[in-house]
Amino acid sequence: MIELSDQEQIQEHLSSLSQAIFTVNRHAKTASNPKFLYQLKKEALIQLVNEGKAKKIGLQFSNNPGLSQQRSDVLIKCGEYLFHIPPQKEDFTHLPHLGKMIEAMRNPKTRMGLREAKTILQSYTGLKEITTEQSPHKKKTYQKPIFKRLGE
Repeated sequence: MIELSDQEQIQEHLSSLSQAIFTVNRHAKTASNPKFLYQLKKEALIQLVNEGKAKKIGLQFSNNPGLSQQRSDVLIKCGEYLFHIPPQKEDFTHLPHLGKMIEAMRNPKTRMGLREAKTILQSYTGLKEITTEQSPHKKKTYQKPIFKRLGE
Protein backbone atom coordinates (compact mmCIF):
# COMPACT_ATOMS: atom_id res chain seq x y z
CA MET A 1 0.00 0.00 0.00
CA ILE A 2 1.36 3.41 -0.98
CA GLU A 3 1.39 6.03 1.78
CA LEU A 4 0.51 9.56 0.75
CA SER A 5 2.72 12.37 1.97
CA ASP A 6 1.22 15.11 4.12
CA GLN A 7 1.19 17.51 1.16
CA GLU A 8 -0.63 14.96 -1.04
CA GLN A 9 -3.18 14.31 1.73
CA ILE A 10 -3.84 18.05 2.06
CA GLN A 11 -4.28 18.34 -1.72
CA GLU A 12 -6.64 15.35 -1.75
CA HIS A 13 -8.67 16.84 1.12
CA LEU A 14 -8.80 20.25 -0.59
CA SER A 15 -9.85 18.60 -3.85
CA SER A 16 -12.76 16.76 -2.20
CA LEU A 17 -13.83 19.93 -0.37
CA SER A 18 -13.81 22.02 -3.55
CA GLN A 19 -15.72 19.31 -5.44
CA ALA A 20 -18.28 19.20 -2.61
CA ILE A 21 -18.69 22.99 -2.72
CA PHE A 22 -19.11 22.84 -6.50
CA THR A 23 -21.76 20.10 -6.18
CA VAL A 24 -23.69 21.92 -3.44
CA ASN A 25 -23.57 25.16 -5.45
CA ARG A 26 -24.82 23.45 -8.61
CA HIS A 27 -27.73 21.82 -6.78
CA ALA A 28 -28.61 24.99 -4.86
CA LYS A 29 -29.44 26.79 -8.10
CA THR A 30 -32.42 24.47 -8.69
CA ALA A 31 -33.32 23.41 -5.12
CA SER A 32 -36.74 24.15 -3.69
CA ASN A 33 -35.11 25.50 -0.51
CA PRO A 34 -31.59 26.65 -1.45
CA LYS A 35 -30.94 28.76 1.67
CA PHE A 36 -29.11 26.04 3.64
CA LEU A 37 -27.05 24.93 0.62
CA TYR A 38 -25.86 28.49 -0.07
CA GLN A 39 -25.08 28.97 3.64
CA LEU A 40 -23.09 25.72 3.64
CA LYS A 41 -21.12 26.85 0.58
CA LYS A 42 -20.41 30.28 2.06
CA GLU A 43 -19.32 28.95 5.47
CA ALA A 44 -17.02 26.35 3.90
CA LEU A 45 -15.38 28.94 1.63
CA ILE A 46 -14.90 31.44 4.46
CA GLN A 47 -13.35 28.72 6.62
CA LEU A 48 -11.02 27.66 3.77
CA VAL A 49 -9.93 31.28 3.23
CA ASN A 50 -9.29 31.74 6.96
CA GLU A 51 -7.16 28.57 6.99
CA GLY A 52 -5.20 29.74 3.94
CA LYS A 53 -6.42 26.86 1.75
CA ALA A 54 -8.43 29.16 -0.56
CA LYS A 55 -7.70 32.69 -1.74
CA LYS A 56 -9.86 35.72 -2.41
CA ILE A 57 -8.91 36.89 -5.91
CA GLY A 58 -11.02 40.02 -6.27
CA LEU A 59 -14.48 41.45 -6.86
CA GLN A 60 -16.58 40.88 -9.98
CA PHE A 61 -19.90 42.28 -11.11
CA SER A 62 -22.73 39.81 -10.54
CA ASN A 63 -24.70 38.44 -13.49
CA ASN A 64 -27.82 38.35 -11.28
CA PRO A 65 -27.86 41.60 -9.28
CA GLY A 66 -31.33 41.00 -7.87
CA LEU A 67 -33.23 44.20 -7.17
CA SER A 68 -30.18 46.46 -7.50
CA GLN A 69 -28.74 47.88 -10.72
CA GLN A 70 -25.28 46.50 -10.04
CA ARG A 71 -23.78 44.19 -7.43
CA SER A 72 -20.32 42.79 -6.90
CA ASP A 73 -19.39 39.34 -5.60
CA VAL A 74 -16.09 38.07 -4.21
CA LEU A 75 -14.23 35.65 -6.51
CA ILE A 76 -12.53 32.86 -4.54
CA LYS A 77 -10.06 30.29 -5.89
CA CYS A 78 -10.19 26.94 -4.13
CA GLY A 79 -8.07 24.22 -5.70
CA GLU A 80 -8.95 24.14 -9.41
CA TYR A 81 -12.35 25.76 -8.80
CA LEU A 82 -13.59 29.36 -8.76
CA PHE A 83 -16.56 30.42 -6.64
CA HIS A 84 -18.49 33.61 -5.87
CA ILE A 85 -19.82 34.64 -2.48
CA PRO A 86 -21.39 37.90 -1.27
CA PRO A 87 -18.76 40.46 -0.22
CA GLN A 88 -18.10 41.71 3.28
CA LYS A 89 -17.55 45.40 3.94
CA GLU A 90 -13.75 45.13 4.12
CA ASP A 91 -13.56 43.29 0.78
CA PHE A 92 -14.31 46.55 -1.06
CA THR A 93 -11.20 48.20 0.39
CA HIS A 94 -8.81 45.22 0.29
CA LEU A 95 -9.62 43.50 -3.02
CA PRO A 96 -9.20 44.74 -6.59
CA HIS A 97 -12.26 44.98 -8.82
CA LEU A 98 -11.92 42.69 -11.85
CA GLY A 99 -14.94 43.99 -13.78
CA LYS A 100 -17.41 41.70 -15.53
CA MET A 101 -17.41 37.91 -15.13
CA ILE A 102 -15.68 36.07 -17.95
CA GLU A 103 -18.06 33.45 -19.33
CA ALA A 104 -15.19 31.42 -20.84
CA MET A 105 -13.83 30.57 -17.37
CA ARG A 106 -15.44 27.28 -16.32
CA ASN A 107 -14.95 24.97 -13.35
CA PRO A 108 -13.90 21.38 -14.08
CA LYS A 109 -16.68 18.80 -14.25
CA THR A 110 -17.11 16.58 -11.23
CA ARG A 111 -19.19 13.55 -10.32
CA MET A 112 -20.30 13.74 -6.71
CA GLY A 113 -23.74 13.20 -5.26
CA LEU A 114 -25.45 15.94 -3.28
CA ARG A 115 -25.80 13.76 -0.17
CA GLU A 116 -22.04 13.00 -0.15
CA ALA A 117 -21.19 16.67 -0.78
CA LYS A 118 -23.44 17.85 2.06
CA THR A 119 -21.93 15.26 4.41
CA ILE A 120 -18.38 16.40 3.58
CA LEU A 121 -19.19 20.09 4.05
CA GLN A 122 -21.29 19.58 7.18
CA SER A 123 -18.48 17.63 8.85
CA TYR A 124 -15.98 20.32 7.78
CA THR A 125 -18.02 23.36 8.88
CA GLY A 126 -20.05 21.84 11.71
CA LEU A 127 -23.32 23.26 10.28
CA LYS A 128 -26.45 21.17 10.71
CA GLU A 129 -29.53 21.38 8.53
CA ILE A 130 -32.73 22.23 10.38
CA THR A 131 -35.49 19.95 9.14
CA THR A 132 -39.12 20.99 9.08
CA GLU A 133 -39.82 19.03 12.30
CA GLN A 134 -37.05 20.95 14.12
CA SER A 135 -37.98 24.32 12.66
CA PRO A 136 -38.73 27.01 15.25
CA HIS A 137 -41.60 28.31 13.08
CA LYS A 138 -43.84 25.37 13.83
CA LYS A 139 -47.41 25.81 12.67
CA LYS A 140 -49.82 26.25 15.55
CA THR A 141 -52.71 23.83 15.80
CA TYR A 142 -56.16 25.36 15.63
CA GLN A 143 -58.10 25.33 18.87
CA LYS A 144 -61.84 25.90 18.74
CA PRO A 145 -63.12 28.77 20.83
CA ILE A 146 -65.11 27.79 23.90
CA PHE A 147 -68.30 29.77 24.37
CA LYS A 148 -69.75 30.07 27.85
CA ARG A 149 -73.21 31.27 28.69
CA LEU A 150 -73.51 34.65 30.19
CA GLY A 151 -73.05 34.50 33.93
CA GLU A 152 -71.24 31.13 34.06
